[in-house]
Amino acid sequence: MTLPENSTYYNPVLPGWHSDPSCIQVNGTFYCVTSTFISFPGLPIYASKDLVNWKHVSHVWNRESQLPGYSWITEGQQDGMYAATIRFNDGVFYVICEYLDAPGKDAGVLFKSTDPFDDASWSNAVTFPVSKIDPDLFWDDDGKVYVATQGIQLQEMNMNTGRLGVARDLWPGTGGVWPEGPHIYKRDGYYYLMIAEGGTAEDHSITIARSRNITGPYTAHPRNPIMTNRGTQEYFQTVGHGDLFQDAQGNWWGMCLATRSGPAYKSYPMGRETVLFPVTWNTGDWPILQPVRGRMSGWPLPEPSRDLPGDGPFNSDPDVYDFPLGEPIPRNLVYWRVPRDGAFTVTDKGLQVVLGRNDLAGSKGGAEYGARAISFIGRRQTHSLFTFSVDLSFAPWKAGQEAGVTAFLTQEANIQLGVVIVDSQLSFRFNASGRTNTTAVPSGWANQPIRLQIQMATPDTYTFAAMLASDTRKKVVLGTASAELLSGGSGPFVGTLIGVYATCNGAGTGLDCPSCTPKAYFNRWRYTGAAQYISATETVPSQVDISKSVV
Repeated sequence: MTLPENSTYYNPVLPGWHSDPSCIQVNGTFYCVTSTFISFPGLPIYASKDLVNWKHVSHVWNRESQLPGYSWITEGQQDGMYAATIRFNDGVFYVICEYLDAPGKDAGVLFKSTDPFDDASWSNAVTFPVSKIDPDLFWDDDGKVYVATQGIQLQEMNMNTGRLGVARDLWPGTGGVWPEGPHIYKRDGYYYLMIAEGGTAEDHSITIARSRNITGPYTAHPRNPIMTNRGTQEYFQTVGHGDLFQDAQGNWWGMCLATRSGPAYKSYPMGRETVLFPVTWNTGDWPILQPVRGRMSGWPLPEPSRDLPGDGPFNSDPDVYDFPLGEPIPRNLVYWRVPRDGAFTVTDKGLQVVLGRNDLAGSKGGAEYGARAISFIGRRQTHSLFTFSVDLSFAPWKAGQEAGVTAFLTQEANIQLGVVIVDSQLSFRFNASGRTNTTAVPSGWANQPIRLQIQMATPDTYTFAAMLASDTRKKVVLGTASAELLSGGSGPFVGTLIGVYATCNGAGTGLDCPSCTPKAYFNRWRYTGAAQYISATETVPSQVDISKSVV
């Protein structure tokens, strides 16, 4: 008998901002959910047959009516959907999460679906009071359902009403700060409790304990942590917050978050990404987690396949969007909070964006001054090197009317290139988190579609440029900015989104710009990845020169 050879693959398997992964396997298909905080739609579901090609098949939170009122009262840039868990039981998929900082609302949210490939199948939320983040779901052999949360605490749960039982302390971890992200597994008569410790930065780690009883006492692994890259020179840092699952052949795997920053931990614009690692879990023994690296070797992967239902894109694929009339907005494009009705519409002119009263910085003042008044839509940056471009048709006639492209981490950290009026002159304005410069639009470009471009030809620098859509040979570079501007700071939990915005920069009243404000139209949206860095010096595929490319 010839045993199958180990597989080689590359991390991250879900590149771009995909933090706090939770994953399962059902009938040969793998499903993962990741954190989304205040972006909307929230809680993406990715499906895969082979653990490498991940298709974005739905969002758990895809309708404001599922959680009415939550988004528009959330002020913080990193509040919202924290560290969900996905589980499957008796034909139903469950996603449980905490929605952080919605004043007056229950923070615990539980969604159900019998078809995770369909947005409409996800239920309205069962809400429940909870004071701790990172809820886990566990069905015991006697049919009881438990929720474990940060701390680490355990409570019995009624899945229909959300009612929770008395909280029991389980295990405080090994002494690292913020014991959180718990997941419970039952195997060979033991309850295994795997958690994250050490905070979410350089000291992040995974630790584990086990008990013969779900309520404890729990005995820690004698060689904790069982996973970390702290104190190393590895390119992948902040490794932690993991989940374990089996493939259809019974092999164990794990997913966790990591940051491609190296030990300097200064430049990591994609934030916390999802990595895959093999797990050896022999009968009666502790699980052994293979350390996270860019190039991995482990159990034989399932045969490569993209044979999955649903209409979403695969995460690493390019965007080729022309916004045909009658088609929905592509699933991988998201907003910063639930958008106002009518702010984004697919028309015969492309994607119509109604100018928001606030600029991207907006205000931290909730519904009127930070949420519904911002017009922004974007997709995750999913490559170390990439080119993004979009054609803008926009005819501002008054100072303050602006539309353009942005690399966006939070409302407090973003880089923009917009078309504006300055001193009665049609101009480009480049804004790198408050540092601005303006350049007159070349004569002859007015009243014509302008192609705006964001490019990373190196992993540390964003380059913003413009050209006529009808003559891309005449490209004008209008600004560059360091990726460090979009690394950590006001957004250490999130990652960069690449997209478009439109604003009247405060004109008007309430939520509305003046009625005579023009609309912006975006068309020919293109995003093409060129390379992924898997170490400080290695890329896959081989690095290519994209500095002269135009998409």
